[in-house]
Amino acid sequence: MTEQISNFKVADRKSFVEFMQLLRSDLLANPDTWKNRNLDDFSEAMARYADDIQGYYDNMRQPIDADKANWQVFADIFKGSSIYE
Repeated sequence: MTEQISNFKVADRKSFVEFMQLLRSDLLANPDTWKNRNLDDFSEAMARYADDIQGYYDNMRQPIDADKANWQVFADIFKGSSIYE
């Protein structure tokens, strides 16, 4: 995953759409860096990562409540799903 995607801030629906386009481009350009490249693996990882994301925020000392989802939380779930085991 590129640094641009890792540091991309999502604040609203428009920036989420831009993020998703960047994420797709990254998959097409760098498939070897993705752990979950097909829909079955990705959706399974997405469900697990969505369940575990509060632990990520807590470990990174980010004051985010994942139960109050916003566009950035959705983007973080997609990012994490690309590499989550």
